[in-house]
Amino acid sequence: MSDKKESKIERIEEQKKLEELTDTQKKLEELTDTQKKLEELTDTLKRIQAEFENYKKRVAKESSEFIRCASADLIKKMLPVLDSFEHALKNRETKEFVKGVELIFAQLSSVLAEAGLQKMDCEGKCFDPFCHEVLLHEDSDRENIVLEELQKGYLLNGSIIRTAKVKIGKKREDKK
Repeated sequence: MSDKKESKIERIEEQKKLEELTDTQKKLEELTDTQKKLEELTDTLKRIQAEFENYKKRVAKESSEFIRCASADLIKKMLPVLDSFEHALKNRETKEFVKGVELIFAQLSSVLAEAGLQKMDCEGKCFDPFCHEVLLHEDSDRENIVLEELQKGYLLNGSIIRTAKVKIGKKREDKK
């Protein structure tokens, strides 16, 4: 009977060893699968990073190309103005010189307005430090009111590109 018990114990031990081996094998397979998934994800991540870098380069190139083309378009629109100035300067001895310069000014203003440029209207308005740069003060009954525009301010598509240089009123001081 003792042999039977020993044999049974040996079989149970062998079965446990077999189960342990099977568990170890399963864990090894899981680890291998996990490692493969990790490698696949790493590869995917590298590809996405490379695609993103290429995307950034492409967008930067397209942006600079767009800016270059936009600048070229504005220059093309201004060439007739340049031609008009040349023509006016050839005829500066005539009476129509002033009229020609006025027409050129109107032509240039029109081209710039089409590109989104707007003059700021300042005279008689309240001083705004975001729109105006004070160059002079003058005694006046109207304090902080723009009395004179010394240099025009401009907006491009609604954003200030140059503040107006102005003279503003300063309250008169009573002398006793």
